[in-house]
Amino acid sequence: MPVYRIEFTRSSKAEFEKLPQKVQDRVLEALTFLSQNPFSDMLRIKKLKGVENLYRIRIGDYRILYEVRSDVLVVLIIKIGHRREVYRYL
Repeated sequence: MPVYRIEFTRSSKAEFEKLPQKVQDRVLEALTFLSQNPFSDMLRIKKLKGVENLYRIRIGDYRILYEVRSDVLVVLIIKIGHRREVYRYL
């Protein structure tokens, strides 16, 4: 299976850097799995309704929202944040 490249939007990179260190470590671990298979059952990934090609991963109270671009093997991280805030402005 091909390896996907992980890319961050500028805003998601800033959101990642603001996270507590423990959460950052867990996010990096999840992103490693994501690069191997962006649809892995291990991560309990869910497709978001109403938006095409947008998925989310749960990490405790935090969420990673991402888009899969299979044609160029890229996983684009769109938003990272606490669950009460991350779904706003989609």
